[in-house]
Amino acid sequence: MGRARIKQKKSAPAASSISQTSPPISSLLTKAQDLIIQCDYPLAQKFIERVLAREDGTASENHQAKEMMGVVLLEMGEVDEAREMFLTLVPPHPSAPSPPPPSAYLYLAQLTDDDPHGAIAHYQSAIDILQAQLKGKAPSSGNTEDDDDNEVKSNIVRAYLGMVEIWMDPEYDLCFDLAASSTCDALLSQALQIDPENLEALQTLASVRLSQEKPEEALLALRTIPPPPPSQDASLADPQTHALLLLNALPIPTRVSRAKLLLECGAYPDALSLLEGVLATDDANVEGWYLMGWAWWLLAERRKEGDATIAVGLGEEGEQLEWQDMARDSRDCLETCRTLHASQEHPDAPLLEHVKELLGILDALGIQPSPAEEDVGEGGDWEDISDEDDNEDVEMA
Repeated sequence: MGRARIKQKKSAPAASSISQTSPPISSLLTKAQDLIIQCDYPLAQKFIERVLAREDGTASENHQAKEMMGVVLLEMGEVDEAREMFLTLVPPHPSAPSPPPPSAYLYLAQLTDDDPHGAIAHYQSAIDILQAQLKGKAPSSGNTEDDDDNEVKSNIVRAYLGMVEIWMDPEYDLCFDLAASSTCDALLSQALQIDPENLEALQTLASVRLSQEKPEEALLALRTIPPPPPSQDASLADPQTHALLLLNALPIPTRVSRAKLLLECGAYPDALSLLEGVLATDDANVEGWYLMGWAWWLLAERRKEGDATIAVGLGEEGEQLEWQDMARDSRDCLETCRTLHASQEHPDAPLLEHVKELLGILDALGIQPSPAEEDVGEGGDWEDISDEDDNEDVEMA
């Protein structure tokens, strides 16, 4: 018995020594989060695995580690494994927390490609949890709490927009449902009640209005910009400057999609202004150069038809351009697009075909690229780019 007691006394300090040398789980999670931000996913995975292998963490730390592991697996292309990890965080999984993290539902909604109804259900579950979080909060006066509320509202809006995208996606039968249009209207109404000035919600509203053949309402939504906040800087108080700052802060894919909608609405100067910001951020953006060339093409066509108002909004210099100048600008952009498409081995073949088609027409018209020197020829006459047999030859791909 005496020997047994001696062994127990020795084992206790040994456990204490291990506890003192093992890093806190919170430190491991912080390190993993830093690595995720740095896009070092394999190393982040190792830290998260250490957390999940330990038994001294809290339930909250374990759930946080699982969510981070799901993100890491997703970023590493392990989609099925990521989905399974997120499913451990939501009912009916026995170890799911209560309430589940809304982010798990948002990820699952995006990973449920083969089941639109399931994806919509995941979005709705996320919305329910997020709205409960908002209702459970007392009114705050601190900036930090306000920022938290804004983040919750932003996630609610994104969930509503995700549901709208599913209803509008032609790959799903929901797109052809008689209730699709009214359902999208209702979802967008709820999103805009949460954040009436959310640019992405207004952009999605514009897309829906175009599908409903309401271009005027679509353009109104695209041109609805939150007013500038009170500022001592006079330049920031200018509505146009403020609008550009907000639009240029959007992700490039969102801005490119917005430019497409503006072109569909016939707002060519607005589209060009937005695309200039895209190319200032990424001058190798193939779709940005394509849309810029297409915008100038459409302007040149309308100018040749005698529409003197089409250039309003291009600035004093732009409003003086003749159709040949606009066609030449179109060619410059399209040539750049073709070069980048080849160098990047870009996968969008229909886009390239449309570029080649437009360049062929410009060749036939005698419109050459802008020369390095200022002496520029006028080029040939603009011809009707439609064809009796196929009047959609030059529509945007």
